[in-house]
This record gives sequence, structure tokens and C-alpha cells, in this order.
Amino acid sequence: MTEQKQQQDEQVQRFFSHHLLEWYHGQKRDLPWRRHRNPYYIWISEIMLQQTRVDTVIPYFNRFIDRFPTVEALADAPEEEVLKCWEGLGYYSRARNLQHAAKQVKELYGGQVPNDRDAVFALKGVGPYTAGAILSIAFNQPEPAVDGNVMRVLSRYFLLEDDIAKGSTRVKMERLAAVLIPEGEASHFNQALMELGALICTPKSPRCLPCPVMEHCAARLAGCETSLPVKTKAKPPRPEERLAALVEGRGGHAGRVLIRQRPSSGLLARMWELPHWLAPPAEGGAPGARPPEAAAQDRLRRSLRTAGISARPEGHWMAAEHTFSHIVWTLQVYRCREEAALPLAAESRAAYGAGAAGAAGAAGAAGAAGAAGAAGSAGAADAANAASPYLHAAAAAVQAATEQVEMFADGTETAEERGAIRWITREDMANYAFPNVFLKLLNHYFDEQEELARTSVSSK
Repeated sequence: MTEQKQQQDEQVQRFFSHHLLEWYHGQKRDLPWRRHRNPYYIWISEIMLQQTRVDTVIPYFNRFIDRFPTVEALADAPEEEVLKCWEGLGYYSRARNLQHAAKQVKELYGGQVPNDRDAVFALKGVGPYTAGAILSIAFNQPEPAVDGNVMRVLSRYFLLEDDIAKGSTRVKMERLAAVLIPEGEASHFNQALMELGALICTPKSPRCLPCPVMEHCAARLAGCETSLPVKTKAKPPRPEERLAALVEGRGGHAGRVLIRQRPSSGLLARMWELPHWLAPPAEGGAPGARPPEAAAQDRLRRSLRTAGISARPEGHWMAAEHTFSHIVWTLQVYRCREEAALPLAAESRAAYGAGAAGAAGAAGAAGAAGAAGAAGSAGAADAANAASPYLHAAAAAVQAATEQVEMFADGTETAEERGAIRWITREDMANYAFPNVFLKLLNHYFDEQEELARTSVSSK
């Protein structure tokens, strides 16, 4: 590189940093985590903002810090409470990692978020971007914080055609971003970079005219701003058709529906859901198509029986979809009616790992100890709310043992990870954390029931 070219590059970099900061101080949004330099709050906001829009995050952030105002409060809270507070944000491993890291901070640093680079990097769930954001925004350390917004801005301004999906490109971007940080302005500069990407240098339709650095933007000058950054497409998530059971209670469970808890590790760990299983192939194999009704109900009936849930499918209710990074569930939801069953004690867990011993053991336990346990140690009211319906005939248990049906969507269930079953009303939903799709399904169902009740009353 010639000396003249080096001087030109440095001038372009200084122009970028100066005008970006000037624009930010005049145009920045008033966001709740920008009203202070509390590293704990900044940390929470950065975790929440991963894969999530600012407008969505704001109410969650406010509720979260109201409930867990300090690192110690988060570290000491029951995980179920943390997940419930996170409910609706998705990517629930973020919440678990955040609480795990809060425990690290409490135990190792007395509840104070460390300002040492290695210490921050060692926290659970904290990667290069989050570490850079915490160190720069909270402590004004000259650390780069390079996320998708920042890589898009730098790719366009400096006409960088490297694939941003590659780790080597991120490292290159981090080095460039570090050079651009003006002395003593790390906190404001990194936020300005993020702000420019969020408000002006947007993915599909960049707003070049109001951009404070458009004069030297190399991509704009070359007329290729909309084709940058270069990013190889990730493998699309594979579709998976599933049958879900909305089991409506009868007798002592009237007005309630059945939910189950997922295993203690793996996909959506320890969250609550409607029971669901893989669907039989649809006619023609078209993605998202409903399987044949008779085949679907037969598969669902066998799956419920094998899982120890005594219920009968009564018809298709509605369809729903849930998208993960690697998989898309299309859920065909069937209304099912509870059949007669003997309850176990309130704290018993469902025998999801079916087999001759497992299913028969569940049935035996139900007959020998279930009723007494529910009425005794748990109390009648608790038993009615939390009791698990099981197959109550040995013949049915043996039959179920021959029908190998997947217990959980990701196949992670083991005998040690069998999920609990609960009968709930709408009011009970406040005590359980659900993935978004099941939260919406349950609310929709209870809305329907309330509307039916109102219609019934008004027609009398």
C-alpha cells in the first residue's frame, strides 16, 4: 500500500467515525437500557436483542429488571420463574444461559459484572459480540461489538465482499471496527454503529440520502449497496409434521386441559406444551398438508395410549406452526376427550418412556398408590389439579408396550427425564412457561370456551 493510499484510507475512516458519532448524538433513540450505564442491565438488553426486534424487547426488558433488579435476584430465582418472564421472546436457551452466568457472577465476583475481558468471555452464553457490547457500552473499553447490523454497515461503507457467514470475515470486521473507535468514545461509537444499521443501513432498502456517511460509502458510489453484504444462505430448516393433542378434562378435570413438561435438557428443556408426536405421511407427501383423518386419529390414539394418557381424539381443531433454526413444526391439533383413569399422586411424573415395564408400572402404581397418594399427602384439590391420567388395565399396558411411539419431538426423553403432567385452567397458565406456539394455542382455546359460555348464557 502506497503512503498516499494509506492516508486516503485513514481520512475515510476518520470521516466515518466523526460523522457517525455526530449523527448518533442527535438522532439516537431513547431506549430504556441507554438511560444508565448499569452493566447488568446492558447485559440483559444485549441478550434479549439477539434475534429479536427492539420494539419487542422493550416491554420484556422492563418487566425483567422489575422482577430481577440485580444479578443476585436473577441468580437466586427459580428457573421456572425466569422462563415465565421470558415467555414469548423465544430462543429460551438465552434465558437459561443468562441465569447460569448470573450465578457465576454472584459466586465469583460478588454480584458485580466484571470489566475484565477474559472474565466476561467466560460467562455462560457470552460470545464475542456480547462481550464487546458489555465492555464497550458499560465500561467504555475500546472493544469491538460486531453483530449483523455492524457487518452490513462495514461491508457497504468499505465495499467488503467477504462472506459474512464465515468466521474469518467476522474476525476481519472486528479488527476494522476496533481501528474505527475514537479514543474515549467506545460506548457511544459502538451504539452508533448498531443504530445506523438498525435505522438507516437496513438490509433490503438502505436509506442512503439521510445517511451521515453516504459521501464516502464505497458501495453506494459503486451502485451495489443493495447487493452487500455477501452472505451464503444457511440450510433451510427441515419441515416436520406433528399431531398435537388438546385433551379436555371431564369430571374433576372439567374446564381444564392437559399439558406436559419437556425433559430437563435438550430442545425447549423443562418448558410446558400440549402432547404431540410425529404425524403419519400425508397423501402425496406435500409439506404442511394434513395427514388422512383416519390415519391421524389412529396415530394420535396410539401415541396417547403409549404415553399413558387416557384420552380419545374427537376431531381436528386447528393447525399451527413453530419455527426453530433447524426445524419447522407444523402442528395439526386435535381435540381429545379424557377417558376414565385412575390418578397418581400430585407430584408423580408421566411414564413417557413406554415399554412393558414402564407402561405396566404406571398402571400398577396408579391402582396401588395413586388414589391414596392424591387424597393424602397432596390433598384432594392439589391432586385434582396435578394428577396424571394413566392406563388402568394391565392388558392395555402390555398392548402399549408393543407400539413404539416417539415420546418427544427431539427424541431426548429418557427414564430419568420423564415430564410431569398437569391439568390447567387459563388462570393456571401464569404458573407455567410455554413456547410461543402452545401459549397461543391455549389462549385461543380458552378464548373459544369463554365465548361459548357467554353465548350460552345470553341465549337463555
